[in-house]
Amino acid sequence: MPYTPSGFFCDRLIRERERRDGEGSVSKPVRFNGQDYNALRQECLQRKGLFEDDSFPATVESLGFKELGHKSNKVKNIVWKRPKEICENPQFIVGGASRTDICQGDLGDCWLLAAIACLTLNEKLLFRVVPQEQSFSENYAGLFHFQFWRYGDWVDVVIDDRIPTFNNQLVFTKSAERNEFWSALLEKAYAKLHGSYEALKGGNTTEAMEDFTGGVTEFYEMKEAPKELYKIMKKALERGSLMGCSIDSLVPARFETRTVTGLVKGHAYSVTAVDECKPSQHKDSKVRLVRLRNPWGQVEWNGPWSDNSKEWTTLSKDEKDKLQHQSAEDGEFWMSFEDFKKNYTKIEICNLTPDALEDDKIHKWTVSVNEGRWVRGCSAGGCRNYPDTFWTNPQYRLRLLEEDDDPDDNEVGCTFVVALMQKNRRKERKMGANLFTIGFAIYEMHGNKQHMQKDFFLFNSSKARSKSYINLREVTQRFRLSSGEYVIIPSTYEPHQEGDFILRVFSEKRNTSEVDLNFLPSCVITSPCSAAPLPTQPAPALAGEESEEDQQFRTIFQEIAGEVNRECVWRLTVCVQMDGTGRLNLQEFRHLWNKIKQWQGIFKHYNADQSGSINSYEMRNAVNDAGFRLNNQLYDIITMRYANENMNIDFDSFVSCLVRLEAMFSKSTH
Repeated sequence: MPYTPSGFFCDRLIRERERRDGEGSVSKPVRFNGQDYNALRQECLQRKGLFEDDSFPATVESLGFKELGHKSNKVKNIVWKRPKEICENPQFIVGGASRTDICQGDLGDCWLLAAIACLTLNEKLLFRVVPQEQSFSENYAGLFHFQFWRYGDWVDVVIDDRIPTFNNQLVFTKSAERNEFWSALLEKAYAKLHGSYEALKGGNTTEAMEDFTGGVTEFYEMKEAPKELYKIMKKALERGSLMGCSIDSLVPARFETRTVTGLVKGHAYSVTAVDECKPSQHKDSKVRLVRLRNPWGQVEWNGPWSDNSKEWTTLSKDEKDKLQHQSAEDGEFWMSFEDFKKNYTKIEICNLTPDALEDDKIHKWTVSVNEGRWVRGCSAGGCRNYPDTFWTNPQYRLRLLEEDDDPDDNEVGCTFVVALMQKNRRKERKMGANLFTIGFAIYEMHGNKQHMQKDFFLFNSSKARSKSYINLREVTQRFRLSSGEYVIIPSTYEPHQEGDFILRVFSEKRNTSEVDLNFLPSCVITSPCSAAPLPTQPAPALAGEESEEDQQFRTIFQEIAGEVNRECVWRLTVCVQMDGTGRLNLQEFRHLWNKIKQWQGIFKHYNADQSGSINSYEMRNAVNDAGFRLNNQLYDIITMRYANENMNIDFDSFVSCLVRLEAMFSKSTH
């Protein structure tokens, strides 16, 4: 019979129940920090005051912690102002949200702004992140709200409209129109989600793309790009995907430096269009073009097909209109696809999940989402280079049910994408957190529903794995494997690195994959190995009395056991208190003594070096040998409770742990 400790996994189970009720969905997002936009606005309107957000106040703490912290000179002259204090007639959106509404300020978040520019290309996506019917006139109460995808849930983030300024100019993101503020307020909401503006410094466009859509991103290195890259890009934009690109800078000090062609190294760009044109001198061929945007709102490519280049004179007016050609210093420009491949080093495409798509005509994905955690000393086993601990990592079952049906492809198998994302590392920067180096491996297995043990990984090679272990928020890889059962092992590169993650599996075809989380909603404890049946014993002695047999047994025990085991049995007596008197009768005492001997034998087996302790990974197997089958979360709790700072467990702690489990099991069977 399963036993659920009081309060165990309570938060997790509540979240699962809320999800079933729609909480965290697009239509019913989670209220970030518990703030209800409609209720707060109504309260402000009733008291005729403007909202001030105590959870993200207009103070240095919201600006940052280091370069924008208390000791920084950069923040001394920053003044938080509402739009109505900055200009006359402020507007939330002027003439529709567009790419030119996003101009980078004094914050290194070009990766975020490039993603926002992509977002403006799809109105449905844009107005889900930026809810409509917000303004500085009708029912204005000094607050706005925005919605983001955050580790499996959609969240609604409420902010007040106080924005950092210097000399009455916005310090961070701004619009080309001085009285337009949607992009600046969106940036503030995203900063609140991550704890501060400074937390947004430096990143990858894919992070924001996924946070705007809940999608999954695939990377292409230009030097290894497939031959059909142009077709891939065109198809991606047609199906609503977001796309960004960048030019790697091998020298960190030269990040965001301009080249002679007007491009910027170490800088994120948006891909806003892919198209073809037919110049007059090309009678039978077309030129393939790519349109890009620099989030600075200026600094553009000056080569062929740039705004004022001679190539545009070879096109008819209809061709120019089709391409929406403009000669303006707005950061947006065209270039040939061949020049694009020569100059850019990486492109990322964020494919959308089903809830982000417009209608059935656009390609859909099926997705499975699983949450997990690496716990130091228990389930943070590191990569395959560490065979003694690799097997302890969380394990996820993958079932590939149906092979692809693509008439243009002769390969047989099931296509799917695995995405491993580490959580909260950006938000925890102020506490010194950095991104872990992460990756995953996939092994074939057959019908085994238990956690795969060390020997399995010693004698079986992986069928697939992430291309590399890398310090990105998310590692993504596309695979094609034959139908069957597999196990996915997500891990950090090195053991003992503790953190939360989510593992997502996407398939382009419905019901081709199914991921089963190695998680049980209650602690399942099988019947522990028990000692041989005891003969019928006399009735327990009355309190204060002790028979000759009792005295002899006690004398023998004290001669054999030693101080450590006497302490362990004393703990047994206190924890179990089988007869309710605080004492054990002879029958109970013998039963527990047999347990001690059994557990001592298990401990000696794993204490092969006779150091007097076993490590936390060996503890998992020792608990199994004692007859307890626990889920990963209970092993995590055991490790945190009983292991010392070196992740070792001595015999005293080992027995104390098993006593607790024995008591839990006894209660669950009565």
